This record gives sequence, structure tokens and C-alpha cells, in this order.
Amino acid sequence: MTARRPARHVPDPSETSPPGDLYPHMHARFQWQLPAQISLAELCCGRWARDTPDAPAILSDSDTGCRAQYSYGQLQRAAHRLSNALQRLGVKAGDRVALVMPQRFETAVAHIALNQLGAVAMPLSMLFGPEAMAYRLQDSGACLAIVEAAALATLREVRADCPALSHLLVVGGTSPQDGESDWMAALQAEDARFQPRLHAADDPAILIYTSGTTGAPKGALIPQRALMGNLTGFVASQNWFGFDPRDPSVASEAVFWSPADWAWTGGLMDALLPTLYFGRPILAYQGRFTPERAFELMQRYRISHTFLFPTALKAMMKACPHPRRQYELHLQAIMSAGEAVGDAVFHWVQDELGLTVNEMFGQTEINYVVGNCARLWPARPGSMGRAYPGHRVAVIDDDGQVCAPGTIGEIAVHRRDVHGTPDPVFFLGYWNNEAATRAKFTGDPDDSWCRTGDMARMDAQGYLWYEGRSDDQFKVAGYRIGPGEIENCLVKHAAVANAAVVPKPDADRGSMVKAFVVLSPGHEGSAQLVAELQAFVKGRLAPYEYPKDIEFIESLPMTTTGKVQRRVLKQLELERARERDGSALQG
Repeated sequence: MTARRPARHVPDPSETSPPGDLYPHMHARFQWQLPAQISLAELCCGRWARDTPDAPAILSDSDTGCRAQYSYGQLQRAAHRLSNALQRLGVKAGDRVALVMPQRFETAVAHIALNQLGAVAMPLSMLFGPEAMAYRLQDSGACLAIVEAAALATLREVRADCPALSHLLVVGGTSPQDGESDWMAALQAEDARFQPRLHAADDPAILIYTSGTTGAPKGALIPQRALMGNLTGFVASQNWFGFDPRDPSVASEAVFWSPADWAWTGGLMDALLPTLYFGRPILAYQGRFTPERAFELMQRYRISHTFLFPTALKAMMKACPHPRRQYELHLQAIMSAGEAVGDAVFHWVQDELGLTVNEMFGQTEINYVVGNCARLWPARPGSMGRAYPGHRVAVIDDDGQVCAPGTIGEIAVHRRDVHGTPDPVFFLGYWNNEAATRAKFTGDPDDSWCRTGDMARMDAQGYLWYEGRSDDQFKVAGYRIGPGEIENCLVKHAAVANAAVVPKPDADRGSMVKAFVVLSPGHEGSAQLVAELQAFVKGRLAPYEYPKDIEFIESLPMTTTGKVQRRVLKQLELERARERDGSALQG
């Protein structure tokens, strides 16, 4: 594939950079240079369809064995046909259109086509049940849904409760009912030419609902410019994504894959769109994630760059401790986010995959703002990294004041970078929820910090050390407990595949440390193993941190974005405590 230079705004470390740690130079020198008009469709497809139409864009695979490859030219022609079809169905600029689709070629087509129209793409997970689906469709006022046949039953069930939803466009061969159209038939009837709409940088592009780890899900409205704000983090976390960091004119072949669902920020903004922005191919895999299948896919498609959740990496570490003995891998970079990676996984990736995992932190509202780039500055095991170039990040207290180094506070991102230029990564606001939007910021609207709800401490070199969600922390006997450190310690034990730590109500102490543990294959829970795990933690952490209670479970409750839902486990413990108290009163 033809070598391509990174975008103009991506920093060039080859300009008289000092050896070793390039971070201070890059962060201080970086300045945003954004055009007034930005179109995701043009950046991620249009220009490549004109310049390199035969270059591969989407590599398709599935657990049924169906495989295909689509070029940028094919992606553009299909998007033009879909734009015409949607326009014929009455979709116009500003309309919200739901995409209930997995990783597949048609999902990428839909995003390009909707952006060309000026409509707002609203990706929704295939895993949503009727209640979750109806809430988002109703709240957004979506006028149309593009849905894969596997999720069609759910859409049909809730459609009567979603009055704005006028039409369903169905992908995957089924007999359409009233108010439905077949994808293939709709596209075949349309012209493969379309004149895309011009967009201002602040025009809305995507509406993504937060995962709802705290409170009801909120729709974060993402502008066209946000992708540009993501790119410094993407190229850094992907070790320059196939480019030579000291000579950006030299590029190697790069093929991206992530199991992250394209319905979420992690799959869409961290994988699909930035890969297409650089004109490279991405693997779309339709199938269930397993560690073995992940390694097989990486070998078959010579995957060079990937994004893997910590839960996926933990599973891969336990299932295949020495992967390079079984698979021929071509990995150049691994990025991870969603939870703390922990030093156990960090060192396994170094020792067994020959890479330094680049941990990243971001949110739906402000994505790709903190992380690492092993090729350009040293990573520190257990740290989530530093603010990526172009982003001003600090740890602040309850009053919005920046904390001293080493002090635990809330991670916050400033609306303006270190030069006073507006940071393009920011969302426009929560859909129909001005109160929630205001509550997200501290200070003057034009000169404010955006609170993340995540706790950390920052050292003198700008590295952030994650301490958990603000609502995940708890106190035991006067000591503040952050679950991440205990969970990371437990996972280092051979018998533990994954763990979640929450407070368990206790009449004497107020609460005690409780660990829910998922066992590795071949291990069984027992009183002996409980004692062994308690001693394992006690010997490595502070005496007050070891779990007084350990419960073995089949799986942890997870959001569809791969985050542990500790609030579910906390609620379980609260309900159990109420039952115990009720039984005691009756006795």
C-alpha cells in the first residue's frame, strides 16, 4: 500500500527532538490547526476513494467462515447509493438514525452515507434488550433505524412505543414488513453518485449513549471535529500506526483489529474511524470473542495494531501464557483502555508478546486524552500515561483547584490546550439534557475543566495513576480503598482469571473488603483457596487491603464496553445485608 503521511496536526518528533523521552518537547510544541470545515465522510473515505480506490478498507470475517475484502472505492460507491436511498426515505440533515449493527462492511457504509447527508449516526449495541433499545430510540427521536436481521425482532417489539421511528432498513435477507426495506434492494435501485454535504467543524456527527455505569444513559453529541481531537492519542497509542516516528514519510503495512463493538466509542472512535482516516484496512469480525480466536485472527490477517480491553488481555494471558510458541504474530502495538491494565498484564505483554502495552484513558464525551506511546516516551507499569499532545489534563479537588503532585483527586480535561486554543476533542453536550452538560464542567463555560468522575494521582513527570471511579472507592476502618490495586494483585495468582472488589456492609467496621473472583480453567473454589488468596494479597499489599470475604462466581457483570459493573455487585451486597438484618430482627 502507498505510504501516507500523517495529518498536518499530528506532531513530528523528527524536528530536532532530544533522545529518550520526547514527551515534554512534543506536548509543549504541539498546536492545533483545524480547518473551518471538517467532514468525517471525506476524511475517512472520500479522499482515499479518489486517490487509492483499490486499497483495502474492510476485511470481513465471521465465525461461520464467510470472508470478503472491500476497497475504499467499493466503500464509497456503496455509501453514495445508501445516501440516495436514505434521502428518498426522507432522512435529512440533523435527523438521528439508529445503527443496530455489528462489525461488518455495511456498518462502515452507513456511517459514511449518513455523514454525507448531514444526518446524525446513533450506533446501538446488538445486545440491547427491548427496554434499553426503546429508551435510546425515544430519547433521541430517531426517525429511522438500520438494523441487522439478528436484532430485528427487538426493533419490531419496541417500534410501537417509538412514534418518531418511521422506517427500518434491514441488512441480512429477511422478508420486509410494512415500513421496512431490504438493504440490498434499496441500494441496487440507487445511483452510485452523490454530492456530499459540506460540514462546519462544530456540526454534529454522532450521538453515542454512555454505558450507564452511573445513572441513566445520556446521549453524548459528538461533532465532526472530535475525530481530529482523537488522532494524537490514536497515533501515539498505536506507536505511530505504522509510520516511522523519526521519518513520517516512511510507512510500513498496518492492519488494525479490535474486538471492541463498533456501536461504542472504543470500537468506533478508537478503531474504525481513525483506521479509515489513515487509509488503512481494518478487520471486521462477526463472532464471539475467545482468546484462541483472537490469536488466530491476528495470525491470519497479519494484524499489526490492536485495541484490547484489559479483560480480553487477562483472558488471553490465562488461556495462552506463551502465545508466540503457537502463533506467528506481527503485532507492532497494543492499546488498552476501559479499566486499569495492571502490572501483571503489563509485564506479560512485554515478556510474551514483545511489546509495551500502551494504556489509554478517555470517555465518550472527551476521548483519547491520556495514555502512552512506548516508542516516544517511557511507559511506567501501572500508570495510565500522560496527557496526549493537544490536551491539558490535571487532577483537581472538589473546588476545581489543581492538586499537588501525588495527591488523589478527580481527572479533568480543560477546554483549552496549553496554548489557550480550544481543544477539538470535546463533545457538544448531552442530548436534551442541559443540566447534565453544565454539571460536567467546573468554572467559566469558555475556560473550564471537564470532570471525568475518575480518580487518580499525578506524579511530577505528569504520569497519572488510576485510583478508580469516584463512586467505586470506599473506606474500611478509616482507610480509603481503591479496588483496582487489590484486583490487580489477585489476578497475578494463577488461579484467578478476573476479580472485582467492592465494600461489604459490616456492623462493626461499617464495611469490609469483599472480592468476587472468576477462576482460571482447571481451578476450583475451596476454603483452602480462599485462605491462599487472602495470604497472597496480604503479603503484597497493606494489611487492611486484603479481602476478608472471597466469593467465587462464573463471570463478572460487565457493561457492553468491557467495564466491570461494580455497582451491581455493591447493590447485591447491600441487599444481602438487608436480608441478614431482617432475619436477625425476626429471630
